[in-house]
Formats: sequence, C-alpha cells, structure tokens
Amino acid sequence: MELHDCMNFLLSVSQNKVFKHFSKLLQEYKLTPAQYGVLNCLWQDGALSPKQIGALLHLEAPTVSGILDRMQKADLIERSIDENSRRNVWVIPTEKANAMKDPIEKVTQQLNTVVLKDLADDETLVLKKALTTIITSDFHEDV
Repeated sequence: MELHDCMNFLLSVSQNKVFKHFSKLLQEYKLTPAQYGVLNCLWQDGALSPKQIGALLHLEAPTVSGILDRMQKADLIERSIDENSRRNVWVIPTEKANAMKDPIEKVTQQLNTVVLKDLADDETLVLKKALTTIITSDFHEDV
C-alpha cells in the first residue's frame, strides 16, 4: 500500500497541520487546542464532571486531569465539590474564560474558514460527515 493511501497517514498529517495552525491562532489567548475543547464543552453544557468532559472530547481520565490542572492554574476553570456527593467534582469556566468566549469563537471560525477554503460546500459536508462517522465507529473490535 502506498503511504498516501493509508488512512492513519492521511488523518495524522491533516490533523497535525490543523492542530499547528489552531495552536498559533490560540497563542494570543494563552490557550491550547485541548483547553479550547474543554472550554467549548463548558460553554455549551455548563458545569460538567471531568468524566463527562473526557467522554465529550474522547480523552482518557489522566489526560483530562492534566489539562484541567493547567487550566485551573491559569484561572480558566474552577472545580467544586458536589454538595450531594463529595466524590463528584464539577468543572465550571471562570469569568476570565467566559470573557474569552466570543473572541475565541471568532478564532475557531477563522480556523474552519482557512482549513476548508479549498473545499466546495458539498465537499465540506461530506468531509464532516465522514470524520464524524469515523469518530463514532466502533472498529477497534475488528482487530
């Protein structure tokens, strides 16, 4: 098989290019793409547990924990103990993070515009649908 026919190669290289570009766009806000993902979840859904954040972002618990630790140090999130069960922790965005929402959403729109600029509208829809299908597929059992 040619390398350029390998799905892992195609997805990895394209993801790396998008990640690097997004990282540059977010530098001004001292955010990483992963931290943006967390904030986006919180902006959309409100208070979430670390487990819920991990499920939404398809990340493992230790990865989420590390991201949240760095975000808390940067005053982007607060963690609070659930009054009904001390084992549950809720994550919420701080005022600092909420103040960044509109400019960050503009940066994200910029990213999408740049990344998709060479695709027609119907190609963009097909690409998004295909990537969503891959993300939700349970093909790991086929190995």
